[in-house]
Amino acid sequence: MCELQINTKSKSYFITIGYDILHTLPQIINSLSPKITKILIITDTNVAVNYLDEVKSKLTDQFDVLDFVIPSGEQSKSMMMFEKCSSFALSSQLDRNSLIIALGGGVVGDLAGFVAATYMRGIRFIQVPTTLLAHDSAVGGKVAINLPLGKNVVGAFYQPEHVLYHLNFLETLPLSEMRSGFAEISKEAMLSSKEEVNWLMEHVKQITDLERNILKQILKMGVQIKNNIVSTDEKEKGIRAFLNLGHTLGHALEAHLGYSVISHGDGVAFGTLFALYVSENLFGVDLHFDEIRKWYNQLGFPLFTNIDSAEVIKLMKHDKKNIGNSIRFILLKKFGQAELHEIKQEKIHTLLNNFLDLFRNEKEL
Repeated sequence: MCELQINTKSKSYFITIGYDILHTLPQIINSLSPKITKILIITDTNVAVNYLDEVKSKLTDQFDVLDFVIPSGEQSKSMMMFEKCSSFALSSQLDRNSLIIALGGGVVGDLAGFVAATYMRGIRFIQVPTTLLAHDSAVGGKVAINLPLGKNVVGAFYQPEHVLYHLNFLETLPLSEMRSGFAEISKEAMLSSKEEVNWLMEHVKQITDLERNILKQILKMGVQIKNNIVSTDEKEKGIRAFLNLGHTLGHALEAHLGYSVISHGDGVAFGTLFALYVSENLFGVDLHFDEIRKWYNQLGFPLFTNIDSAEVIKLMKHDKKNIGNSIRFILLKKFGQAELHEIKQEKIHTLLNNFLDLFRNEKEL
């Protein structure tokens, strides 16, 4: 087990990472002050079948525990589901000393966190992630829901009381979900240093390489990198925006193809490749694009070549970072040196079509 302190301007809290640590949850809750009056666990249908009873069994002897189960999938990060969760909390008489536990992946964490941030103008919550991808959303306090035209455009910065990463929950995940989470880990490494990118490429050649020891190491790496950034810039006024590497195209792909059609991580991986391609073209640097795209292919990340680039660019325009007629991208001068760069829409259209042609031509060979 390892424990890392997350430091932000508004709050400091711990993330505990390890196997067989779920039994510590009551102790964590009892350490909160003022005393917790009631607990609402928000989870989804997939997690509920496997883990809800196990989590509740650790708590019901000491606490009044309720649960609300949402449909699994990105479509649940909606205004309608937010209203249903909030209404259930009110009808269940949760007060300002109640606690929400987000038991699930990134969708559950974002939705439950946003409910906690807004219910009675803010009550406490704890993140209990059940996916590798959720390491990214569970740390740093970004909580949000989606609108049809854009992802995470309604949200808040709201820090949890604790993040409990009971890694046993990850053992039932399909490889596609592990791959989705690994996309964010690789992105974080690129924001940190070439050495960490090299380490990942050496130790994770297939998603099946993510056995227990490696999994703990990469999670610790990802959380530490993210903490270094959010502790300096909690509310994304500066360098925290760098964590959106790969997300401008990735989020647009999710909206274009459908949130239930592609995973967030697969979209981010393709978006990260595009960011490397654009960086090399605009800055004249060598980011080992060919080597990394071969690595991503080996890891099983899909390609999205049959997309309408004009429609995708329209969706990119809805990105929260954009101002005016340019599209803002996170690009790299080198691994560990990112910057926010404004690119005219026409230039992005050319770069995106050239990027897509690379993969289309390879398929034809």
